[in-house]
Formats: sequence, structure tokens, C-alpha cells
Amino acid sequence: MTIPFARPGTPAYAAACAGFDLAAIPTPALAVSATSEADVVAAVGYAAEHDLPVSVRATGHSPIPGVTGGVLIDTRALRSVRLTGRSAVLGAGVTWSDVLPHCAPLGLAPLCGSAPDVGAVSYSLGGGLGPFGRAHGWAADHVRRLRVVTADASVHEVRDGELFWALRGGGGNFGVVTELETELVRVEQLYGGGLFLPGECAADLLAAFGRATADAPDALSLSVAFVTFPPMAPAPLAGRFLAHLRVAHLGDPREAEALLAPLRAVAEPVLDTVRPLGIDEIGSIHADPVTPMPVACGGAILSAWDDAAMAVLLAEIGPTTPHMTELRHLGGALARPVRNAVGHRDATYSVFTSAYPGGPAEVQTAFYQRLEPFTGGRSLYNFTAHPDNTPADALRAFEPAVLDRLRLAKKEWDPQDRFRFALPFTPR
Repeated sequence: MTIPFARPGTPAYAAACAGFDLAAIPTPALAVSATSEADVVAAVGYAAEHDLPVSVRATGHSPIPGVTGGVLIDTRALRSVRLTGRSAVLGAGVTWSDVLPHCAPLGLAPLCGSAPDVGAVSYSLGGGLGPFGRAHGWAADHVRRLRVVTADASVHEVRDGELFWALRGGGGNFGVVTELETELVRVEQLYGGGLFLPGECAADLLAAFGRATADAPDALSLSVAFVTFPPMAPAPLAGRFLAHLRVAHLGDPREAEALLAPLRAVAEPVLDTVRPLGIDEIGSIHADPVTPMPVACGGAILSAWDDAAMAVLLAEIGPTTPHMTELRHLGGALARPVRNAVGHRDATYSVFTSAYPGGPAEVQTAFYQRLEPFTGGRSLYNFTAHPDNTPADALRAFEPAVLDRLRLAKKEWDPQDRFRFALPFTPR
């Protein structure tokens, strides 16, 4: 078949390479906007025949460093969504925003992330941490089946075995997933939103956050982000340094408010959006940006609450900090053992930074260096990006034994290391 490759300098090439992160637009030798699984098979086959590396992406929320000279497969056009019982069957280009309207009338929800416009497949392959994680675990835990085009351009239905284990949390370095089936969870009540508090209360809020999360029920997921909002933000946020406390509670609103009372007591909110929510309103909890822009991100994890680590965080945030700094509570069902490659299930908190627009990267890098005595340099797979968009070290995202097993799977399914851009690790 004729492969719809696009070359640099053409509109089709620009369209295939475009994505959310304008600071990390890839520059491959060839790009293809796949409209079918057959397009994917043909593109991988061509790359194998000509010994070219292959990168894959849908929405472009994460950087793929080093793709110059290879083949980029853009899967955004593969947007099929089909519900079957308590599962959703998703094409490779589907975002969670595509899925939520199908689920909401049925009282069901996917284990989606805080930003529903992120690609569902890449999110799930990297673990997938969302607002319901403490109650239901990682998105990867709920993946039931995948269709995968491997490095030899063959198609596999994967339901078990080492490849199934590796793809659920080990990322996309084993092939191109063209379809994914994921289990849905029932949501009877969702109470959530944000409390926007004056940033000056950061020390008191973090102390209250530590107490609230020490014995929080699994039904409650909390995170707090410190950010100075740009002047074009809506009132009353515009131009202000604020703490954005994000709340997701699965259950009775009265129970949620009892748990939130000590946090509400810290300061009078500038804005309060906490209320009963529909499943299709999950994105309003974190209210992440949806407009493409330059982005620079970083991440790390903490095994436990540590006042010294919080002191490092408090020293970082302020009205002039050029990035958002987030602390997210983990644990609960996220810590339960599941037979897949998700790393660092023992983590209790996640630290994440993001600069909109991207930069300066060195400020975030220095922050993570100061945190390293408490994080050990570890991070979650989907938050392992370097602020300067250079390749990250897979040792940060996985325990050594898990990484060794991933390398063995890589040797079996991609011995030439054809797929090496998501989070690179070489075959063993």
C-alpha cells in the first residue's frame, strides 16, 4: 500500500508534528497521520525495512526528545470509542474528553487524568494517575486488552503474558498500541472542585494538608498547586499568587465537607468551586490549561511526609516563582500490588512543576536538586520529563528489578530498539 508519509516543509508534516506542548514540536525525517491500523503497520514496516527509529504520539502533551531522523506516527485520527458492558474500547488517538460523555449517562467513569484532553492510550501505558486513583488505583491496573503493532510490523491482541505486563505501566517502547480496552468504574456521587486560597497562607495550608492526608479515606483525593495567575486569567484570579486546593471525593458531600473543614479553616477562599459534579466535569477539578503553549515540566515523589522536604517546597513557591508547583496525595488503592510494570507504588506524595509558557528550565532543575535528598531522584513515569525536554533516565521511574524485567521484554519484542523515545531503555 502507499504510505501517507509527509516530509518537512509541507502542511501535512506540520499538522502531524503539531501538539499541545509548543516547546517540544518534534522534527522527524518522515511523519504520517495514521487513519487506520493498516497505516500504522505500513509505517512500522517501512521503518523496519530502512532501519529507522519510530516515535508515536497523539495529543503532544509530553515531549519526545531525539526524534530527529526517524519516523513519527501521529495517531490522533484513530478516535473510535465503544462501550461494551463495564469496559470502553478506545482507538489510539482518543482523549478522555471523547470518552466521558459516553460514560456519564451510565454512572460510569474511566480512570482518566486531571486533564481530560490528554491521550487516553499514552496516559494509561505510563501508569495513569487521576482524581479517582486513591479509590480505584492506576489507569494501567484497569487495562484489559490491547492491540499492538510490534517492531516487525505484526499485529497482536495482547491480554496476558510479559508484553501485557510491560505495556501496563512500562510505556510505549514496545510497539504502537492501536486499540485499548479499559475497565470502567461506577461513580454514584462525585463531589469536587477547587478552593483558591491566598498564597500567603502556604505554610499553614501545607501543614493542614499534611494532617488531612495522614488519615484520609481512599474516597478522598487531594492536591494543592501554588501558582501566580497571569493578568489575562478570569477575575478574581487574575494576577494573584494563590494556592489551588483540588478536591475529588467519591461519596456523600457532607462527609467530604467534614474532611475539608480543617483546610477551609486556614483562610477565606478567593474562589470556591467545590460542588456536586457530573462525571463529564472531572476536568474542572484541576482546571488545567487546554490551549497549546510552550511547557516545561518536572516531577518527583516522596515516600512519606517530611517537614524538611516541605521546607524546601515552601522556599520554592512565591509570587515570583516562574512555574506552578503541585503536591499531590497518593496511597490508597494506588499502593495496592497489581501484576504490571507501574513503578513506585509505595510513594505517598507526588511533586510536579510546570511552567506556562515553558521555562526557565534551570529554575525547576535546581529545585529538584534541592529535593533529591528526600526523593532519591525518583519520579512517576508520566511525570518523568526533564524541564529542558532532554531524555529522562528510566531508573527514575522504575525500581531496578522492574526495569530489568522491562529490558528483557524489550529484547524479546524490540531487539533493534526501534521504539525508544517515550522513556528510553535499551534491550538487555
